[in-house]
Amino acid sequence: MTDAPRMKVESFNLDHTLVTAPYIRLADRKELPHGDVITKFDVRFTQPNEAHLEMQSVHSIEHSFAECVRGLSGDVVDFGPMGCQTGFYLIMSGEHTPAEIVSLVTSTMREMLALEAVPAANEVQCGWGANHSLEAMRADVEAFLAREDELLTVMKP
Repeated sequence: MTDAPRMKVESFNLDHTLVTAPYIRLADRKELPHGDVITKFDVRFTQPNEAHLEMQSVHSIEHSFAECVRGLSGDVVDFGPMGCQTGFYLIMSGEHTPAEIVSLVTSTMREMLALEAVPAANEVQCGWGANHSLEAMRADVEAFLAREDELLTVMKP
């Protein structure tokens, strides 16, 4: 990968063969023209190119996390899935460290496990309301939380 040209998209410059999922890493920091800062975090659930989340789980994690996290932090800008279905991007306003985000993410996920239904999983509030699974979301979140102590380790030893 060292011979490859530098790409404009940060994650395209990450050697996905060297990471060890699950993890949370600072993927980008941008200072906006008026001095505001945005930080983007890679919240990786599965090992790239070895495993992926099923789409119903991705969709349900997205809805559940997006709803629950906003009760814990006013700095959340967005939480969205990666197209490769291995994780999500959490975009925050302001300066945040990976350790702070681990705390926020794990607290949010504990709230998600207590949900009795996926938020807004219906045709009025969602573009594909039938494409959800509370059970799959819980299983993938539990697997992520089972390795909570490893979340700051991004690269393989």
